[in-house]
Amino acid sequence: QVQLVESGGGLVQAGGSLRLSCAASGTIFSISAMGWYRQAPGKQRDLVAVIISGGSTNYADSVKGRFTISRDNAKNTVYLQMNSLKPEDTAVYYCNIITGGKTYWGKGTLVTVSS
Repeated sequence: QVQLVESGGGLVQAGGSLRLSCAASGTIFSISAMGWYRQAPGKQRDLVAVIISGGSTNYADSVKGRFTISRDNAKNTVYLQMNSLKPEDTAVYYCNIITGGKTYWGKGTLVTVSS
């Protein structure tokens, strides 16, 4: 079993920055990918950014140039640096990890961007 704990969410003004962290613990095999998704009220959960085992990254068009995903392999931790935040970035952000052929989710951390 794998547990994911997110941190770093909060309230920020438009144009500000936040850094999310997600630490994975438990029985972790080779990690195929780690990523961040978000879900705004009344909307579906969408991919924000993902980093795969080789280090390649992929971003949603809406966050390209503003968000950066990175990982610390030694700590089994993935980060999301969010800059130039906009009110439309307001959502619950979920960490996701694929390891051992299974997908695990964190409980989410709320990011609120005020205008």
